[in-house]
Amino acid sequence: MRSGLISAPVRGVILAVLVLAAVSCVPAVPGRAPVDLSCEAPSFLKPGDKVALISPSFNTPHANIDGAAAILRSWGLEPVIGNHVDDLYLGSYAGTVDDRTADLRQALRDRSVKAILCNRGGYGSIQMIDRLDSALFAAHPKWLIGFSDITTFHGMETRAGVMSIHGTMSSLMVPRMGQDLSSTLVRDILFGTVPEYVVPAHPQNIPGRAAGTLVGGNLFTLAPNQGTWADAAAGADIILFLEEVGENMTHIDRLFNMLILGGVLDRCRGVVLGEFTDCEANLEYESVEEMLCAYLKDLGIPVLCGFPAGHGDVNLPLVLGARVTLDVGEDGSVLTFDIPGSKTRRVDTAQALLEADSGEDAG
Repeated sequence: MRSGLISAPVRGVILAVLVLAAVSCVPAVPGRAPVDLSCEAPSFLKPGDKVALISPSFNTPHANIDGAAAILRSWGLEPVIGNHVDDLYLGSYAGTVDDRTADLRQALRDRSVKAILCNRGGYGSIQMIDRLDSALFAAHPKWLIGFSDITTFHGMETRAGVMSIHGTMSSLMVPRMGQDLSSTLVRDILFGTVPEYVVPAHPQNIPGRAAGTLVGGNLFTLAPNQGTWADAAAGADIILFLEEVGENMTHIDRLFNMLILGGVLDRCRGVVLGEFTDCEANLEYESVEEMLCAYLKDLGIPVLCGFPAGHGDVNLPLVLGARVTLDVGEDGSVLTFDIPGSKTRRVDTAQALLEADSGEDAG
């Protein structure tokens, strides 16, 4: 056989190899084979339990940490301050990525620590995805509290089968000494009382009723996590929560389209839109909610707009990873958490906003 000729059997083998190689390079179809999310609540706290204070993203002044420690003591809890919270790296981070990761690992592995309160967000959590794994969170289930950049760690907790609290942090608890409703509801959840939220009607709401696992957080943090093990939006039958701060409409549109292209909306059973704070209206929409609902209106799922969580003055806590029921009606909405062993406190969010405007404390 001359070197320039290939026999039929050999051609068949080569063709089979090329086909297999081509198939292996084809990306997965968005929305296919969603992840099964089944989360359990960590143990509720009791007086005397320890809570770790860590800064896994940006640095915060130590006065905020001292103030948060005092608030935890007033709740009957014992603060444990991370080793690197005073570090300042590259002008913004609370230490190197290895140092910040070490504080989180230590807080998780310390059996005496029952919850983890993050001091602030900012940026940096995405740098830690490949330094952590779900086994660490699954082996040490405990409440993790925070929002904004902490969205990445909420995704890790959810993917590890552990519920967590999207809620206020040290830097925001201190000015009101932890007496504002955003803080006291976090306290209540830690001790086993979970809110049931009654939310007033919103002009962009899409009525309907749905149940699913609550996931999400800050859109700018959530969208780049797609395809990683911290991506809780890869779950099946999800209720998606989103909030944002300081991004204009075109940036938010781009990020939301990242979720669409990733098949996230195919897995959604409902959507909760939180605060979109200081988001420039550089497109001709009345609001960010109107822009996002233009994508959501034909999906046949309920959409709750204007939930007071995110970067606004009121940041009511949400238990991520929990099964929730979302009931959106013409006259208002109800968001209910199904968490075994918990008690329920009914919270009127309109009243919460009024109290915040008047400067009243929640007690």
